[in-house]
Amino acid sequence: MLKTLSAWMAGAALPASSVLAAAPFPLKKTEAEWRAIVSPAAYRVLFEHGTERAGSSPLDAEKRPGTFVCAACNQPLFNAAHKYDSGTGWPSFWQPLPKAIGTSTDYKLIYPRTEYHCSRCGGHQGHVFNDGPKPTGQRYCNNGIALAFVPQGETLPALRT
Repeated sequence: MLKTLSAWMAGAALPASSVLAAAPFPLKKTEAEWRAIVSPAAYRVLFEHGTERAGSSPLDAEKRPGTFVCAACNQPLFNAAHKYDSGTGWPSFWQPLPKAIGTSTDYKLIYPRTEYHCSRCGGHQGHVFNDGPKPTGQRYCNNGIALAFVPQGETLPALRT
């Protein structure tokens, strides 16, 4: 595990087996089960703590009312009313829904950053920074591939079990 941690701190993605084995999250699935649900690119971000290329997600430009949900388990994470254009190339929000996310400290870039993930399945969403707009002053910088968008008036997808 120390070798895995050292590789991760050097910038390599954590092997999925390490992330999933340590997961203290209510929804647990095997690597094969998650891979059957999400695309390879989404799996890399959600369960290997990868990052999509800035500007690559159409959700960055999404402006309709609705709800952003975890792409892995469908848990609602953000109300679209809390989304704003941060200019970073990733969907950004100033506030998550109550109890929707959990946080941990990420040392991937040597200095500590606050990583956040879905509180239900543990899927990596992004990082939170203290340079966002009022009223919270926070910027939840999300990988678009880790999200799905449900327009207002449409039924939210059932939570995956």
